[in-house]
Amino acid sequence: MSFEFYNSFGVSRESYQASEEALQEYKEMLSQIEKLREHNQLSVIKAFQQAGLSASDFQFSTGYGYDDPARETIEIIFADLFAAEKALVRIQFSSGTQILSVMLKAILRPYDKFLIVSGDVYDTLHTTLGIDQTADHTSLKDYLIDYDQLELTSEGTIDYVSLEEKMAEPDVFYKAVYVQRSRGYTLRPALLNQDIFKISQIVKRYSPQTLILVDNCYGEFVEKSEPTAHGADLIAGSLIKNPGGGIAPSGGYIAGRSDLVELCAEQFNAPGVGSEIGPSLGMSRSIAQGIYFAPLIVANALKVAIHASALFKNQGYKVEPLPDDQRGDIVQTIIFNDRNKLISFCEAVQAAAPIDNKYAPVPAPMPGYDCDIIMASGSFTQGSSIELSADGPLRSPYAAFLQGGLNFEYGRLACMLALDKIWQEA
Repeated sequence: MSFEFYNSFGVSRESYQASEEALQEYKEMLSQIEKLREHNQLSVIKAFQQAGLSASDFQFSTGYGYDDPARETIEIIFADLFAAEKALVRIQFSSGTQILSVMLKAILRPYDKFLIVSGDVYDTLHTTLGIDQTADHTSLKDYLIDYDQLELTSEGTIDYVSLEEKMAEPDVFYKAVYVQRSRGYTLRPALLNQDIFKISQIVKRYSPQTLILVDNCYGEFVEKSEPTAHGADLIAGSLIKNPGGGIAPSGGYIAGRSDLVELCAEQFNAPGVGSEIGPSLGMSRSIAQGIYFAPLIVANALKVAIHASALFKNQGYKVEPLPDDQRGDIVQTIIFNDRNKLISFCEAVQAAAPIDNKYAPVPAPMPGYDCDIIMASGSFTQGSSIELSADGPLRSPYAAFLQGGLNFEYGRLACMLALDKIWQEA
């Protein structure tokens, strides 16, 4: 698109030229994303065809939701795509935190111990674990479930040496090893499938019974396969992130070993009924369309991330990942080391949104976090990270976490407006 059209949004010639240079410099990376999209889209088409989903399946089930054909077929599609024996896909999941909490509570029992190998977990999961607990929250700690945590290396990678040492300890048995694939509000690289495979190989060599549980949020369709094809026993994620394709209005999934998924269904619903109940409430079509379009939408999000990384790197900012790094999630971090620049960046992303662009995001307290958070997201679905959002904690090093992009033009516009705003206020 010509400069004149972007200029009608207020983009300067200088930021447009900087964007053009970034795109030209990394056009090969953008081409590789297209090849990834093609592979994953064809995989989705095949999964749909093999599952035999019919238009007549999209009924509005209510109440108990017994014998809901669309729900059952969609779960077959998810299981196929994620190389899993079974999948639990439900509209009633409302957040990633809920899904992960269900998975952990389903698998662990009183006096069990598990190991977190990917450093600090999301702030919102702290209450589930019982971190700094001062009240009764039905946390894992309340149920006498304990955990150890391995810190990352100085490079932000998995400490495989410490993992070997932990697993070799003769008097400790870990029921599960928990892996967070994405970075959360940290500056470490997201994990790749090859990392999860290596973790699994080490763990299973010392303790074949130990389960590998993966928080797969932000990672779906970023590679050609999912962690369940690389040693994970269970993976979990939210439908208002990658696999919902910007269409699913809510929901989440858990996929993996059949017996473990059924335990999760019992934790989610009730013992004895498990996955047999759960009405679709007319949302099956949206869930099906979401996973169908997910490879395209995730590819757009990856292109937005590469562009943002190149654009701000070329302006002297530290970015992670770098434009040509292999990616394990859709998140791009830009480190400003300046409170006002972080706020300006998020304000510009909000101003570029198709919805609520007339409002400005304001740093504010948020449950589960230890400082004010600023969040920009003019989305069709509240909290939908795949559409385009930028957020960050108001603490050093004042990093923006950019993710999503229903289309590339939206993300490109937001980044150019952000660059202009930062220049103007310098």
